[in-house]
Amino acid sequence: MLRDLSVVIPALNAAAELPATLASVAAAPEVLVVDGDSKDDTAAVAGAHGARVMSAPRGRGRQLAAGAGAAAGSWLLFLHADTRLSPGWPGAAAAHMAEASARAGWFCLRLDDPHPAARRIERLADLRARWLGLPYGDQGLLIPRGLYDAVGGHPPVPLMEDVMLARRLGRRRLVGLEAEALTSAARYRRDGWWARPARNLGCLALYFLGVSPERLERLYR
Repeated sequence: MLRDLSVVIPALNAAAELPATLASVAAAPEVLVVDGDSKDDTAAVAGAHGARVMSAPRGRGRQLAAGAGAAAGSWLLFLHADTRLSPGWPGAAAAHMAEASARAGWFCLRLDDPHPAARRIERLADLRARWLGLPYGDQGLLIPRGLYDAVGGHPPVPLMEDVMLARRLGRRRLVGLEAEALTSAARYRRDGWWARPARNLGCLALYFLGVSPERLERLYR
């Protein structure tokens, strides 16, 4: 089943993280790295590790949409550049692809830090995805192309593209997969184990109150 799969990874100045991420998805027949005008060796590193490299205007929504448009597979796996999938992901993905032609799947979030607060964030992320139908991009998303196209794909926005796509899909068309997405905890260590989630929640609340993704990006950055 994986022969129908294309992995799409948006990247920006991600040369340090990409080797581990690309190694984790080596079982996929096609891997596309969509570079948003990086200032480091992102494109060269991706190419050296066997990925197909393309460029797109900076912004995850635009990069993801460009990668989806260029991908050959009938299934798409969207993954952040600093996220590695657990060794069992090919089996979990193949099972989902065989059984769920009209649903998208997300992975259980794990952070690469032993801090107790990391476990709390992981639990809350999985509860948010499972009960609210709002998996974030750092949990990955495995989706059939037909469904992706039917809901309009990723919107060309700089922030909240994952939330907007999840809302278009709806909770009933999202399912958790039996594999993990190990994501960098660097931003939590940098910004604070309480402050960073609070900022994320604040951005989500402002989005639901009608603040545009463009304005949210300015606040977020």
